[in-house]
Amino acid sequence: MNIDLSPEAREYGEHARRAFASAGGDALLQRAEADPARRESLVAAVLEGLGAWDLEPRGDADSAEAAAALCRSAGYWGLPYPVAERLARPTDTDADGLFVIAGPAPAATIAGIGGNWVTTTLGGHRDRVIGTRDPRTAFVASLELAALDDAGLGDIALALVLPCWTLLGMLDRALELTVAHVKLRRQFGQPLSDFQGVQFQLTDAEVERSGLEMLARHALTTATGPDGPADALALRMAAIEAAEVVFRVSHQLHGAVGFCDETVLSWLSRHSQPLRRLPLGLSATRSRLTVQLGTRGLTGLYSDAS
Repeated sequence: MNIDLSPEAREYGEHARRAFASAGGDALLQRAEADPARRESLVAAVLEGLGAWDLEPRGDADSAEAAAALCRSAGYWGLPYPVAERLARPTDTDADGLFVIAGPAPAATIAGIGGNWVTTTLGGHRDRVIGTRDPRTAFVASLELAALDDAGLGDIALALVLPCWTLLGMLDRALELTVAHVKLRRQFGQPLSDFQGVQFQLTDAEVERSGLEMLARHALTTATGPDGPADALALRMAAIEAAEVVFRVSHQLHGAVGFCDETVLSWLSRHSQPLRRLPLGLSATRSRLTVQLGTRGLTGLYSDAS
């Protein structure tokens, strides 16, 4: 399997990254956190200019790759808008976007955003979002729902996979920032990057990030097939694990400054939390995957090996 996105998708992702930078880059997230009601207006024009909502990732492989590249670029800048969730919108009902929810108190990163949103549980029950309450940090708000139908099983895989591409973009940026930091900072007369212990930590983080990239590519290709939901849950589990390693290493190597809002890492780390915790955290995702697979196991390159 080719683990790389197509050249066209990669070029589209690079174009999107440059467009987000020109629109304000890191400042977009800071402005949106100061006034969540501005979230959509800050990014609407650039997303429209990129033709983001013309993509049809559910029905077209090229669009799916372009959507993944767009989500990754959005994650790189911590774009204050649920791009992945909007791209994962269902096609059989009127909706601007889709969130996967779980538990008795559903929540999503929807604070300050209007529109017609739909949710689905991992069992396929769909609801319409009719209101929000109790907005919290990182744009998370509790949801008020009205029952829609039980036709959401086909929606789940893509709605789990695309946010993992957003998280992958955040990990790309976190490692890039950390490498730049350890090259700049000096200790005992030499850059931190020259210390073997620092190199080992960065290697561990890069192994996790690159492994997630390969799994994300695989899950994207199976998202519309029968193995899609299981592969998507496996990808989500790997994404949460990779994020824990990458952000732990990044914070350790930045030191105390990495927790201050003067650094971009602090903003990325805080706004990665909803992607890592909603709809399920690591243990709950692992449990759900175990129940879904039963004794069957995941399929893949070596599934027929004796």
